[in-house]
Amino acid sequence: MSEKIDVTLEEMQADARDYILIDVRTEQEFKTESLPNAVNIEWEKFDEHIADITKDKPVYLLCYTGKRSADIAERLRAEGIEAYNIERGWQAVLQRRMEELLSDDSASEESAKKAERSIIKTFRRELWTKFVRAIQQYEMIQDGDRIAVCISGGKDSMLMAKLFQELARHGKKNFDVVYLVMNPGYNELNYQTILDNAKLLGVPITVFNSEIYDIVAGEGESPCYLCARMRRGALYSHARELGCNKIALGHHYDDVIETILMSMLYGGQVQTMMPKLHSQNFPGMELIRPLYLIREDDIKRWRDYNNLNFIACACRFTESCATCGGTGKGSKRADVKELIKMLHEQNQYVEANIFKSVENVHLDTVIAYKKDGEKHNFLDTYYEEKETGKNI
Repeated sequence: MSEKIDVTLEEMQADARDYILIDVRTEQEFKTESLPNAVNIEWEKFDEHIADITKDKPVYLLCYTGKRSADIAERLRAEGIEAYNIERGWQAVLQRRMEELLSDDSASEESAKKAERSIIKTFRRELWTKFVRAIQQYEMIQDGDRIAVCISGGKDSMLMAKLFQELARHGKKNFDVVYLVMNPGYNELNYQTILDNAKLLGVPITVFNSEIYDIVAGEGESPCYLCARMRRGALYSHARELGCNKIALGHHYDDVIETILMSMLYGGQVQTMMPKLHSQNFPGMELIRPLYLIREDDIKRWRDYNNLNFIACACRFTESCATCGGTGKGSKRADVKELIKMLHEQNQYVEANIFKSVENVHLDTVIAYKKDGEKHNFLDTYYEEKETGKNI
């Protein structure tokens, strides 16, 4: 048995022996796509099956990033099994596929055209119509705007970039756009994935580097709040340097309803993610959310229909939590997602009702509320209303 545990995808495929390939991602991910002849044992249930794995054949392990599978390979070695971990896991498969696609000009051009056509045709009602409606309903774009469309590399922001391109082609072109990518310290693979997808989809990105990940690295176990504030500030600052008066972020409908519930359940307050905001620290700058009315599942369907693969989680501090395709399992947002899913099984309108709840606030039935930082209480006018019988 070789002392080497980590092997490349190419090294596994060059092994002429009769080996076993185990995909340790979730069952859903495995059923969506895997490598030929792979079998599925989810990493969370792997200990239950170690005794069933033969010692007569080498075993190769595949997860999303190569982290979970590396831990399992170590455990199998301890049991006397010749086990190997495929470096960078499924991401290595996706990277090879992208390289092959980009090397074929005609194939990459057709892939980009398909993605664009599907926005206007196949997913017109789910994506294009709701994108335009949000812009109009919340008055997100005015004549002469210069908008920094901020791309993180995930499915949401990449779709947003393509929607803005389609808006320029098919709508009233009364604005300018800069497709802005900030690299706060991504690992090499994630950064290259962003560049490759932008090239494949024909999005002319402007990239700038920051050292935010390094700066917040010493902030203990939860650097997320500081990191988010610093990334937002860096985007505003660089966008203004480029002559922009607005930044566009890729938050969608499901982000909105999850935020409403999270603020109630964990924050003890009622507030929502607004469709647009004035910046407090950058006067004259605004934030807009053009995907405000678009469902996340429809974004996923567009992605999968076009065989596109985006970054699931680019955060350097949560990569271990996001391995094997996860996106922060156990986080408050993940818990709220699961809660909404469970409620939907009982009432199919629950998401729409949560969304509309912050549009239908009846102040006469609210004990207290805040306006411009000042707290108001129903007792402020309660005794005056007694004379008029207003509450009867």
